[in-house]
Amino acid sequence: MKEGLKIAIGSDHAGFDYKQILIEELSSVEVKDFGTYSAESVDYPDFAHPVAGAVESGDCNLGILICGAANGVAITANKHQGIRAAICWKEEIAVLARSHNNANIVCIPARFVTPEEAKAIVNTFLNTEFEGGRHDTRIGKIACA
Repeated sequence: MKEGLKIAIGSDHAGFDYKQILIEELSSVEVKDFGTYSAESVDYPDFAHPVAGAVESGDCNLGILICGAANGVAITANKHQGIRAAICWKEEIAVLARSHNNANIVCIPARFVTPEEAKAIVNTFLNTEFEGGRHDTRIGKIACA
């Protein structure tokens, strides 16, 4: 993993246990935990917006969001300009999200992957570089502004 990498992480109640596992997995990099801090029911936007904001502002290099299906956190994060949040349920999806789409937040569907799969997806996402080239033009067409 790249030296000096700073990761923003957040989850709702459905992703809380996975968030804790991933924080432990990422002990070699700086991780900023935006919550939730228990498995009690919460609203996912309360955690997705701060993670997206930290990546959007440049305070963090990349982000990780976890909820039951990952749809809610991905939809919320993608409301932020410059955020490309990708739902990844397999390592191959994480590779393409980073290398072709320059995704900067990985969204993990905790109810559909095992903890080991989640760790592998996150490690793959964080260690894959954007290819640039022909993909730059496509990325440039994403923003509405």
